[in-house]
Amino acid sequence: MRSPVNWTVLGLVIERSSYGWELWTRFERLYGDVLPIGSESNVYGALDALRDRGMIEEVREPRTGASGAGRQPKPHYRATAEGLEAYAAWVIAQAREHNRRSFLFARQLGALAQAPETALGILERYEQACLDDKGARIPTVSEFPARVVPGLADRLASAYGRNVMVATFGWIDYARHEFMALVSEKPRSR
Repeated sequence: MRSPVNWTVLGLVIERSSYGWELWTRFERLYGDVLPIGSESNVYGALDALRDRGMIEEVREPRTGASGAGRQPKPHYRATAEGLEAYAAWVIAQAREHNRRSFLFARQLGALAQAPETALGILERYEQACLDDKGARIPTVSEFPARVVPGLADRLASAYGRNVMVATFGWIDYARHEFMALVSEKPRSR
């Protein structure tokens, strides 16, 4: 399964047994800024794929109250043990891929030791991209609207986002210092 939408929907089902529409609204609130999907039909497609692979199962939730009488019950989905195990493996794979890409970027930048001005330009653009990336910015817990009580996923993402940005800007400063030292060591042409 390659679709990050499918894996994200599985994570939402693991978090809480849900039905399609509710999963779509949670998906939009939690992931819409970093993984746009367009419409709820993508969530239903993900549910079909997950069910076909045995990662989730349908459970019938009893209707309670007068508002539910006479209506077709909404199918709810819950994760299977296989789904939970597969999701855990996928999350770890994402962390490894993130680390791999970060090291790759640092090493590729380091290849510019003979062209430190170019490296400094890349660092400048990278820093600006980090500052400009408001679409993927995760709000702090205090920035959530009053009607939304941030869950654990929100709090973890917010703290992770803040800590990663602090570390990223610290690394940019370090790399800038290293390349500036190379610029100052470079013999001046006459």
